[in-house]
Amino acid sequence: MTPEEFFVWQGQDEPFELVGGVPVPKRRMMTGASIQHGRVTVNVIISLGNQLRGSRCRPTTDDVSLRTSITTIRRPDVTVACGEMVYDTHEARETRLVVEIASPSTTTVDRTVKLEEHKRHPTLRCILVRETVAPVALLYHREAEGWRPELFEGLEAVIDLPEIGASLALADIYDDLTFAARITDAMR
Repeated sequence: MTPEEFFVWQGQDEPFELVGGVPVPKRRMMTGASIQHGRVTVNVIISLGNQLRGSRCRPTTDDVSLRTSITTIRRPDVTVACGEMVYDTHEARETRLVVEIASPSTTTVDRTVKLEEHKRHPTLRCILVRETVAPVALLYHREAEGWRPELFEGLEAVIDLPEIGASLALADIYDDLTFAARITDAMR
């Protein structure tokens, strides 16, 4: 299926991604969004939406698609596109940031396959992979020589995103969530 055929077809009851020309239910890649996943997603959208109000950048939900190749359409949990608003489209234009909320069932795909696909997108400047089981985020910045990863841990961390004129405080993103103790926490 081509991306154009996919966009005509996609009026289904559940969200799909186009992977190598084949429609794949997004929920098949995960067991269903957990409360933590949903909370982190909403918190990211609220934080970015408030900071970006009045600018040319705006966050969107996973209802908006990102074309990562000629045969692949992904639906990141949060996408920030900058530039003119294009109405009546299913695709993000001038995408600067994507946020993938990695759940235990999706972390392998989010950190490998999707990450590499996102890196190929020509307008993307930042890729943020967030965890739901701990206040941890991995940010990839596009630089002239490639992508530079940066790890953020703990509720006191703040992720600066000058590419879109915003920042994300992990305390805000993980607001209203609690985390189980990790083995590494006990070693400190």
